[in-house]
Amino acid sequence: MRDVEPPAPGSLREVAGLFLKLGVVAFGGPAAHIALMRDEVVKRRRWVTEQQFLDLLGASNLIPGPTSTELAIYLGYARAGWRGLVLAGSLFILPAALISLAIAWAYVRYGSTPEATWLLYGIKPVIIAVVLQAIWALANTAVKGWLHAAVGASVLVLYAAGFNEIVLLLGAGLLVMAARNGWRVRPRPPVLALAPGLGAPALPAAVASVAVDPVSLFFVFLKIGAVLYGSGYVLLAFLRNDFVVRLGWLTDQQLIDAVAVGQLTPGPVFTTATFIGYVVAGTSGAALATVAIFLPSFVFVAIVYPIVPRLRGSAWMSAFLDGVNVAAIGLMLAVTWQLGRSAVVDWPSAGLALAATVLLLRWRINSVWLIAGAGVIGAAVRWLGR
Repeated sequence: MRDVEPPAPGSLREVAGLFLKLGVVAFGGPAAHIALMRDEVVKRRRWVTEQQFLDLLGASNLIPGPTSTELAIYLGYARAGWRGLVLAGSLFILPAALISLAIAWAYVRYGSTPEATWLLYGIKPVIIAVVLQAIWALANTAVKGWLHAAVGASVLVLYAAGFNEIVLLLGAGLLVMAARNGWRVRPRPPVLALAPGLGAPALPAAVASVAVDPVSLFFVFLKIGAVLYGSGYVLLAFLRNDFVVRLGWLTDQQLIDAVAVGQLTPGPVFTTATFIGYVVAGTSGAALATVAIFLPSFVFVAIVYPIVPRLRGSAWMSAFLDGVNVAAIGLMLAVTWQLGRSAVVDWPSAGLALAATVLLLRWRINSVWLIAGAGVIGAAVRWLGR
C-alpha cells in the first residue's frame, strides 16, 4: 500500500500542543519517545509519511545529540518551518527541565537528610540496572560482527586507561568507516585515533576550585551537546570525565543521583544537565546548562534537514555511525562499572540491582515503576532499621 500524502503545512498551535503533550507523557527513554511520535505524526495526524519519518529518524542518528529530541525538532521543522523547529524542540524539553529543576531544589535542600539518603539508597542500584538493560538492547543492534565487537572492546579498555572519550568516539567512527569503505579508494596509511598524539591518554587536569565558573559550566555542556553520539546514557561518560574527574564539581554519588532524576522525569535524559546545573550553580546554572546542552541539536537540525535525502544513501556516513555507536557501548560499559561501585555498597543494594536487571531483561518492566518501587524499598529499609 502506498503512503498517504501528508496534509499541507500546519499551524504553530498544533505543533506546540502535540510536543508539549509528548514532553509531559513521554516516559520510558528514547525508544518509547520515538514510538509515541510515530503514532502521533504518522498514524493519527499524517503529518509525514512512514518513509519520511524513517528518513528523519536516520538523520537524527547521524548527528550528535539526543536522538528523540532531535527527531521532535525535525518533525516540527517539517510541519511548520523554522518556528515549528524551535517550538517542537523547546516544548518537548520544557516539562522535563522544570521537573528536574524542582527535584534539584528539593535535593539541595533535603538531599543530605536520612530520609532522602535512604530513598536514594534504593534507587541507585536500579539506575545501574536500567543502564545495563539499555547497553544490552543497544549492543544487539550495534555489534554487527567481529570488527564492531573488537572496536567496542578496545574503546572500553582505552577509556578505562584514561583516553579522551571524544577522541575514542570519533576514532572508532573513522576506523569502521575506513574498514568498510577502503575498497572504494586507493590504499593509503590510515589515520586513526590511536595514532601517536591523537590517542594519547588525557592527562588529569588539576582539580578546580569548588567555586563554579558560569562560563565554564556553559561551555562544558555546549561541548557535550555538540559532540555526543549514541544513547543518552553515553552522557554518563562525558559528565563523569568533566564534572567528577577533571573539575571536581560533583562526586560519583551526586552523578548517580542526577541520572536517577533523568530517569524519573519524562522527555529527554539530557535534562540531567538541568539538575547538575542547579546543584553546582543554582537556578542560573540550571538555565545555562539546559540551554547549552540542547542548543547544538537545534543548530544541527537546521543545517542537516535540507540534505536528509542524500544522507540516507551514504555508505560512508552509515559506516561512521556504526563505529560511533559501538564505541558508545564501550564507554557506557566502562562508566557503568565505575558508577556501580558507588551504587552497590552492600548485599541488599546488590540484590536490588540483580533483581531489577532480571525484571528489565526478562519481562521488560517500565523502568519508571522499578525506580519508584526501589525508592519505596529504600525508605522501608530506613524505617525498619530504626
